[in-house]
Formats: sequence, structure tokens, C-alpha cells
Amino acid sequence: MIDQAITDISDAERGTSLWRDAWVRLRRNRLAVLGLCILLLFTLIALLTPWIAPYDHAQQNLELGATPPSMAHWLGTDIFGRDLLTQIMFGGRISLAVGFVATVMALIIGVSWGAIAGYTGGRVDAVMMRVVDILYALPFMIFIVLLMVVFGRNMLLLFLAIGAVEWLTMARIMRAQVQTLRQQEFVEAAVSIGLTPAAIIWRHLVPNALGPILVYTTLTIPSVMLLEAFLSFLGLGVQPPETSWGLLISYGAETMEEYPWLLLYPGMALAMTLFSLNFLGDGLRDALDVRSAKD
Repeated sequence: MIDQAITDISDAERGTSLWRDAWVRLRRNRLAVLGLCILLLFTLIALLTPWIAPYDHAQQNLELGATPPSMAHWLGTDIFGRDLLTQIMFGGRISLAVGFVATVMALIIGVSWGAIAGYTGGRVDAVMMRVVDILYALPFMIFIVLLMVVFGRNMLLLFLAIGAVEWLTMARIMRAQVQTLRQQEFVEAAVSIGLTPAAIIWRHLVPNALGPILVYTTLTIPSVMLLEAFLSFLGLGVQPPETSWGLLISYGAETMEEYPWLLLYPGMALAMTLFSLNFLGDGLRDALDVRSAKD
């Protein structure tokens, strides 16, 4: 009993942190943990695909053609005789890469823009947010199409083009969070000890707004992946012999009546990823909500 009491006192002295409490609450959310596990599994498979894929993703067998699932091809083959499982594994590499890289780019721009506008206020805030409003009014799809047509079709440009139009909502969210947080006592204390605006923004305001940022991130990744799928459907995204889930789904939609498995399995892979991100986003929202720690 005495040893247990000493241990409890030691734990109390060490204290805890927001992130430790958030991790404990996140682990209690089974759907969020399941979503995280599925997302990590898909990411691991995507990283290891060149070594574990059963076939060459560009290998065609026109004599075989589209065949249903079998022992040789677990998910069947497409109209060119290519193994569908291999296509889905390689497509996951592109889709997940587009989702993560473009989202990170959008977050860097959006968080920086919104935090500066929200903290500075006044005319600077008005000008910066009018820029956001103007960009919102532009047909961003036409902007992406023009970039792809003028500068050519390559993966790097696809990442940049999508990231360049997905940061606007994040900027508005971040601005609203900073405008609320800058009225708090810890910001006034940081100002009183002489911290620069940049230090206040990046050391105090942005970390305290990580909850909404992370939740919005889990929503942005699926949005980016769907946007890539739409561009691939238009022929402006991933180009053969490379593939993505969006491109596979567009091929499957054209032949869904004759070969339904060509649409079913890529659609399931994309749907599982989207559901996992949504479950994880809900779990992160609850885990990072400070008010829930009092319950």
C-alpha cells in the first residue's frame, strides 16, 4: 500500500500534458483506433508495393483480357489483362501521396495566412481575407486545368495545383481560432514579457489551435483524393502507365455492367480510406477537445 501511494504521488508530481490526455482519450475511441490502423496499413502497403506486388503493374496480357477473381489473380484482371490487385496497390501509392503532400502544402499556406491575418487584425486582416474571398470566387477547377495545360502534366505540378486551391478554408478556420485565442490571458502574458508577434503565433496560438487543424486535415485528405480522381477522369491527372484509385474507378465505371469487379474493388479501397480518415477525424476532435477532459 505504501509503495502504491508513493507511486501515485510520483505520478502526480510528474503531472500530465494535453497530448498525453488526448492520446488516452483517443485510444478509448474504437472507431478512431480502427481508422488509424487501416490508414497505417494502407500506407505501409503503399510504401512496400514495389517489393510485395504480385505482378508488374504495366504488364499486359491482351489474350487474357478481363477475368473475374481467381486463384491466379485474387481480384481479377482488367480489360488489358493486368492484375487488378497490383493496379490497386500501385494506385494507392499515387492517391495517398497526392492526398498527403497536397494537404500538407495546403496546411502550411492556410495556417500561416489565417494566423497572421487573425493576429494582426485591422487593415492587414481585411486585405488578406479579401484576397481569400477573391480566390474563392474564381472557378478553381479551371485554374487547375490551366496550370496542367500550360505547364504540362506531371505529378509534382498536380501536387502543387491541388494544394494551391485547398488552403482557403483552412485560412478562414485558422483566422477564426486565432481571433478567439488572442483575447486569452496567456497571449497577454506573452506580450507583456516582450515576445515578438511571430513567436506568439507559432509558439502559443498555432499549438492551441491544433485540434481544429488536425480535424480539418482528416477532411482535406479525402477531398484532395476525390479531386485527383476527378482530374484523372478528365484525363488531366495521372497518366498511364501510372495509375491511381481515381483512374481505376473511372475505368471501372465505363465497364461496370460487364465487369463489375473493376469498379467494386478500387471503390472499396478508396471508400475504406475515406471512412478511416473520417473516423480518425472524429476521434481527434473529441480527444483534443479540452472541455471533454473535464467529463
